[in-house]
Amino acid sequence: MTGLTTQSYAQQIERARNFIQEGNHFLVVAHVQPDGDAISSTLAVGWLLRQWNKSYVMVNENGVPNKLNYLPGSDQINVHAELENIAAKPFDTVICVDCADYARIGKIAEWIDKDARILNIDHHPTNDHYGEVAVIREDAAATVEILFDMIASYGLTLDLEVATVLYTGLLTDTGGFRYSNTTPHVMTIASELLKQGVNGNDIADRLLEKMSMAQMQLIQRGLSRLAFSEDHRIAWLYVTPQDMQETGALNEDLEGLVNYPRNIDGVEVGLLFKQVDDTGVKVSMRSAGLANVAEIAQSFSGGGHVRAAGCKLTGTLEEVITIVIERVKQAL
Repeated sequence: MTGLTTQSYAQQIERARNFIQEGNHFLVVAHVQPDGDAISSTLAVGWLLRQWNKSYVMVNENGVPNKLNYLPGSDQINVHAELENIAAKPFDTVICVDCADYARIGKIAEWIDKDARILNIDHHPTNDHYGEVAVIREDAAATVEILFDMIASYGLTLDLEVATVLYTGLLTDTGGFRYSNTTPHVMTIASELLKQGVNGNDIADRLLEKMSMAQMQLIQRGLSRLAFSEDHRIAWLYVTPQDMQETGALNEDLEGLVNYPRNIDGVEVGLLFKQVDDTGVKVSMRSAGLANVAEIAQSFSGGGHVRAAGCKLTGTLEEVITIVIERVKQAL
């Protein structure tokens, strides 16, 4: 069943309230390889459910990235394998957050009944409004922005726990309040969260300044391979399985690497190619604004935002680089 797209934002939020109040036990899940907004949104929904005395299980196929372990409640987010011990049967009431399409929840789908009721809360413009109820705001900076609006609409009182979670999601998806999605509403929310006692300086230091040794080593390797199109409007780099193995890097250590080519003056699109195996390559795309990388990613069955998107292609690393570069050239 697909959520209605003709309803106003306020009506969607009200339908979400009814969905939650009608249920008793929920599965809360975000997309695979979660970022700050995905984990923060998961925890914010968990907090909201607790306010209404609902039971729930939070899960993510890949678990919580190490750098987000400081978030209150992060130790309660289960990984896929742990569902064996906590789920006796498939879940029939599900809340998906920050997940542009249902397939992005990954292996967790195995634990969801085929007729399950689904609430879909997201801010990606490529979201297809899956689920019985969909709360989608494409101009929201992050899914946590929508959840802040929901919490406010429901008359719930913020505390330091949920404020820290919401602030983290906003900070990460706005690039430290630097991206074009940093609207007056975002800054108003951030101000409200800081009033709750959120330590914005500490969070920014953890997420924007500090990096692991493996991450630094990946940057060294990636930048050594930096390449450009003839007109220098496209720049890209790549990472191999050997790089990941030799540096001991995790997927989370790749975060931010794609920004290096994008940040070069004159570059319109920056790309990161991560070779998964001999026949699969993940592609991260960042745009300076001229190209809509969400459309480019969608043409390869991916998705995302106008300025930040991704996809996965089948083929060798060389083949995928050639195909994607050609598609980006067409978009420019």
